[in-house]
Amino acid sequence: MAMNNLALGSSEKRYMCPICSEYCADLGAHLRQVHGEEAFRNVVLAAKEQGMSDAEIGARYGISFNLLQQIITERYGTNISVLKGPKRIKRWVPRDFHAEATTVWSFKQRGDWATHNGRYRGNWSPYIPRNVILKYSQPGDIVLDYFVGGGTTAVEAKLLGRRCIARDINPGAIGITLENLRFVPPRSCLDNLSQIYEPDVSIGDARDLSDISDNSIDLICAHPPYAGIIKYSTKIPGDLSSLPVREFLVEMGTVARESLRVLKPGGKCAILIGDARKEKHVVPIGFQTIRVFLDAGFSLRELVIKRQHNCKTTGFWYARSVQHNFLLLAHEYLPIFEKPIVTQVSEQLSFWAHVMPCQQTIQLVPEIEPDMVETTTVWIFPPERLETEVRRNLLRRFATPGSNFVEIVLDGEQSRQQFESVPNADLVYITPPNAIKDTQDIIAYRATIEDIARYVAKTLPVGKHLVLDTKDVRCGDTLWPMGLLLWEDLRRQKEFSIREIVVIVPEVSMARQRTVDEFLEITHRYLLIYVKKGGQDGKG
Repeated sequence: MAMNNLALGSSEKRYMCPICSEYCADLGAHLRQVHGEEAFRNVVLAAKEQGMSDAEIGARYGISFNLLQQIITERYGTNISVLKGPKRIKRWVPRDFHAEATTVWSFKQRGDWATHNGRYRGNWSPYIPRNVILKYSQPGDIVLDYFVGGGTTAVEAKLLGRRCIARDINPGAIGITLENLRFVPPRSCLDNLSQIYEPDVSIGDARDLSDISDNSIDLICAHPPYAGIIKYSTKIPGDLSSLPVREFLVEMGTVARESLRVLKPGGKCAILIGDARKEKHVVPIGFQTIRVFLDAGFSLRELVIKRQHNCKTTGFWYARSVQHNFLLLAHEYLPIFEKPIVTQVSEQLSFWAHVMPCQQTIQLVPEIEPDMVETTTVWIFPPERLETEVRRNLLRRFATPGSNFVEIVLDGEQSRQQFESVPNADLVYITPPNAIKDTQDIIAYRATIEDIARYVAKTLPVGKHLVLDTKDVRCGDTLWPMGLLLWEDLRRQKEFSIREIVVIVPEVSMARQRTVDEFLEITHRYLLIYVKKGGQDGKG
């Protein structure tokens, strides 16, 4: 949330007090001093209930976005963005719906069919559970959402003829979910469904599913609160939204183990999670949460990138992004985990001495025209310009004209020994290998990256950057999340700190995306952008 620590607005206007009709420039201070804190909060809530925007409330009453959220949460028991009841239903199904076929999901409109709305702050687009439910379950199957929030998953399960168990630790969220489930869909929108099931909705803790039997759930579809990003309550013990990252991950480990227990063998678990930012450095909560579920015993079937469309890339935020050299977080991760049918010992990728051959080129960073640069963590370019634009943005953002730019191409003809002395450079960029066929290639790839990073650390100046360009790999039915694995590998090298995680996506036509297969087509890559520690930008 970009405005969390900023005032929502300011103005020289004079506003009329709704209690005593006096005009004043600082209406918030007047309300507090003359009428009291409770009256101030009541007036703010009344403005919100009447549909006034957050920015206008900030300007009129002189409060921050954080304080507004706190007032709403304390009054309503949960953090909601629209203080109104369920809307009138205009249609029951999404317009022009098609099943997603690639690993990049993008919904410009969040979806407003049936009772879906944006009232519950931070709730996910109903297109996500609809895609997951249709792909990984059948009518009559049991879908579990233990972070149900405003009820998006429960509404979709009801519309699609699935049985649903909906839980949330927050009674306020349960109340909103029950409101949104008060509908009876017409038979015309049910297609070939033989029955509609009313979801089982109750207060519950995702870490304790003891009333659910082992191996009884077909699909888990959930959107947990991100550690410390949005606080959904103020006084509820066990609310994960109030925890710092380390404690959040510990508790999510308990959630993961309970999820594995209740799922049927072969059942799927879809979890939407995003990253955070601290002191201009990304905090990779997404990767860390994926690791928690893998360590609990899940395998990874898919790793979807969910684009966000509410990130401003012009005006104020464009200038801030360029001036302070940070990217606006514009993606989330949707890993699709699977409970193994047969318990297996996970294959450990121990590092061999064998590495991939490489090729290195050194060139001066050119003067780059002051054209627009990317300001979010999702970079989308036409396929024919993709590689050129990736390099242009990296050089413009993270290198100085006249300095050395080193590009290391894997699968080249030279050997690793030639990288034991990487020349002084502003930026070292390692391209992804052309092809990885099996786990031995993955072992060699990871060992190569660690070796090169170790050599680069000896000569790269403090505050300068190392960039790893990589892509998830499918070997048979197993998906290897290379972004996660390489990030974990380089955590062992204390010289570097992760600064940005960028997702690269080629522009493709909708017709190309609609070819649905058993597995999603992997269409995204990652840029893991590291900074050499030791200076102001090298905090670890």
